[in-house]
Amino acid sequence: MARGHDDVPDGLLRIEDCLDSDGGVVLPAGVTLISLIERNVANVGDSVAYRYLDYSRCAEGQVAELTWMQLGRRLLAVGAHIQKAASWGDRVAILAPQGLEYITGFFAAIKAGTIAVPLFAPELPGHAERLDIALADAAPRVVLTTAAAHESVRGFLSRLPSARRPEVIVIDEIPDSAAEDFAATVINVDDISHLQYTSGSTRPPVGVEITHRAVGTNLIQMILSIDLLDRNTHGVSWLPLYHDMGLSMIGFPTVYGGHSTLLSPTAFVRRPQRWIQAMSAGSREGHVVTAAPNFAYEWTAQRGLPDPGEDIDLSNVVLIIGSEPVSIDAIRTFNVAFAPHGLPATAFKPSYGIAEATLFVSTIAPDATATVVHLDGARLAAGRAVPVAADHPDAVAQVSCGQVARSQWAVMVDPDNCTEVPDSQVGEIWLHGANIGRGYWGQPEMSRKTFGANLVQRLEVGSHADGTPNSATWLRTGDLGFYHDGELYVTGRIADLVTVDGRTFYPQDIEATAAEASPIVRRGYVAAFCAPARELPGSQTDDAAPVLVIIAERAAGTSRADPQVARDAIRAAVLAKHGVEVAQAHLVPAGAIPRTTSGKLARRACRTEYLDGSLKVH
Repeated sequence: MARGHDDVPDGLLRIEDCLDSDGGVVLPAGVTLISLIERNVANVGDSVAYRYLDYSRCAEGQVAELTWMQLGRRLLAVGAHIQKAASWGDRVAILAPQGLEYITGFFAAIKAGTIAVPLFAPELPGHAERLDIALADAAPRVVLTTAAAHESVRGFLSRLPSARRPEVIVIDEIPDSAAEDFAATVINVDDISHLQYTSGSTRPPVGVEITHRAVGTNLIQMILSIDLLDRNTHGVSWLPLYHDMGLSMIGFPTVYGGHSTLLSPTAFVRRPQRWIQAMSAGSREGHVVTAAPNFAYEWTAQRGLPDPGEDIDLSNVVLIIGSEPVSIDAIRTFNVAFAPHGLPATAFKPSYGIAEATLFVSTIAPDATATVVHLDGARLAAGRAVPVAADHPDAVAQVSCGQVARSQWAVMVDPDNCTEVPDSQVGEIWLHGANIGRGYWGQPEMSRKTFGANLVQRLEVGSHADGTPNSATWLRTGDLGFYHDGELYVTGRIADLVTVDGRTFYPQDIEATAAEASPIVRRGYVAAFCAPARELPGSQTDDAAPVLVIIAERAAGTSRADPQVARDAIRAAVLAKHGVEVAQAHLVPAGAIPRTTSGKLARRACRTEYLDGSLKVH
């Protein structure tokens, strides 16, 4: 049982109330994000719900806060305006910068009985196409924004045909007095809460239909797995609020009446010390939980070290790391950098999650440290997890993502015949549970294939599907993984696999080799992919066979270095380590490789830009 729940104030949700007699997660009737907020308004209304550290106006930052009571009033006021412009079930998109107004808009759209569509303001560089796709797909009746972003939002929407142009509501121009006009709306737990658009790392983004039941179930699953989230736990996050991990950081406080401190992704990237300082401040008050992908921990270890003499305390911090196969190097680098500031060995929680499951799937135990197993890389690429010594010439490191959340199931499946594969064999990860989304918005056939899979055959002994009915439908994640010693490991995405000359490779293994080949290459900013030889820029062949291409960003301070030196080093290293020829290797300036909105490498987008010539290479 999670700690800290004995002192839950009367009227707030107790985790015990969300468990059945067997300990399974079952939401009490009527529990939604909105009902949880209303409980907090009624019982801890004067407590801070959300704090935003605004660094856009001054380097020191300005602090803005919302109590639960203030948030409740704002939801009524903004919700009333939404109800005047939209009907029950209409989509309401949030196109706003990070901040308290974004949180208000997201929750107000849900409270009004509409479907929230968390997106971003048009100023976000490099993601206009994703915004176009999401708006065309969701067809919102209303767009919520802020006064600061109003002009750019109107300009962006003006390109749409007038019949498709949504009404724009400016959140921070609505007075609290508008709350009197709000009409109470009944929310069913199986209604759609919001559309979570996927990151677009391997395909165009699609909107996952997340129900109120899925949201509530997944939040409880996370709380039970992390075993830290109570009223003495504070969230700290710079993750964008249109991303599933970002939304989870504003979802946690609704359950237990705590609070989260937020800052913007830009504020973090420009000065990662701000993230560290915010965690340190929370660590002195109680427990702190944060979440980020690999690159954020690596970036912070490089650029976010405390100033000499600065008093930083990370003794009560929990660091969720996920969003892609977890890097043990990122964990070790961060641990070395911040252990002198009290960071415990158990702080890191390697985790696996996916938007189609609302977010959370698995993590390691609360008192566990991150562990790694070294596997034979060639045999892993062929589908078998075979442990070897760390100094084995073909060893690759895989980080455990621990145990699957309570009342959620994950099986490894042969995607061709839909049968469960045994432990230590790589398969597609299939998921089942009440936290799984309902489908993809407006995509019935894709939804059926992805969310309605049937497991044809289970293992006779040791099946990870035990506890689910034979008729259960499963989510096909498109991710590959395996079980080893009872723990889940994620190896990559099917769509990202590199297949050359009949051999299959994980791109991250080739990328790591390329990054280590030359000091000219920026570590963690390499993309490996396949393309038909005849489609490569400058190709003189009609050969359609796939070949390997590597795009690498330059490391800082190497703009004058001869790129040919790095290209030759990359080719030699990849051939020696993996036994495969690199058809083309190129360097690009820092920041040139496309990344998803969560910071992951967008290999698909990089491949597209390279083949169409829009990616300028050296």
